[in-house]
Amino acid sequence: MNAPFHSATPSTPTTPIAPSDAEIIEQLKQQLDATTRHLNVTSQRLQLSELRVQLLEDKLRQQRIAKYGPGSEKLTNQQLELLELEPGVSNLEVAAEGEREVLPATPDKKKRKHPGRQTLPANLPRVERVIACTSEQCVCGGCGRSTAVIGYEESEQLDVEPVKYFVLVTRREKRACKSCEERGVMAAPLPPRIIEKSLVSDQVILDAIISKYSNHCPLYRQSVILLRDAGIDISRATIDGWVMRVGDLLMPLVAVMGRELVRGNYIQADERRRWRCRHAMAGRGTTPAICGNTELRAAQQSSSSAWGAGAKGL
Repeated sequence: MNAPFHSATPSTPTTPIAPSDAEIIEQLKQQLDATTRHLNVTSQRLQLSELRVQLLEDKLRQQRIAKYGPGSEKLTNQQLELLELEPGVSNLEVAAEGEREVLPATPDKKKRKHPGRQTLPANLPRVERVIACTSEQCVCGGCGRSTAVIGYEESEQLDVEPVKYFVLVTRREKRACKSCEERGVMAAPLPPRIIEKSLVSDQVILDAIISKYSNHCPLYRQSVILLRDAGIDISRATIDGWVMRVGDLLMPLVAVMGRELVRGNYIQADERRRWRCRHAMAGRGTTPAICGNTELRAAQQSSSSAWGAGAKGL
């Protein structure tokens, strides 16, 4: 016997029922009440904490007053706290501090006007750099026409070009007469150089001298800089030879400076073990002499005794 056949009926999906506005308002009211109760509890705890802090501060003040004496009653809490940092404070000092008048409040200082931006020296060359507007700025956003340049906003910054090493190739002309071959070949004369047949130019040598004596850059650092920037390994001894050669060339100038220096009656230089001095004693002549500390003291004593003997004759 077959089971009865039932036709399948389509099941309709159950859609969630949206809460009404009244239910939403009721939920918000409950949340607001819970938040209000939490804030009230927090406020009460804060007030209780402030009362406890004030009570502890009052107790601490009373303990400090009992420690430093009745004269400390006029002091503020900040002054009493400073007394804790001072070891061995006497009661007299505390009483004197309590009698001191309260310092007047310092008026608010007027803000000084900014002096303005420092101007760059006018003797430095100016290199202009023009920055063009973007493609969107070249078209008017209202009518769509192209915009016109009406001026420039200028600003100046100090810039520097890094040191650029290059190889200077010197080519001298060689000339000869085709008719007079016996006269040989003539070449253009070379300009005078600091070091003849040197691998570096005079500018590199001068830059090493300036870096050493003006920029206080030692020679071993300059050797490392040349290896890093120019890729050439020049030893410190070679650079030292450049310095010694420049010193030899400057000896005539040093001699002139020395002659100007010894024209005075007395010369003395500090922080030297030996220096030039001109004896100021009568009968010793006018020739400058090199004397150390012992000789200088003897010369000063002899000069003083000679001056005293002359004074007695007066």
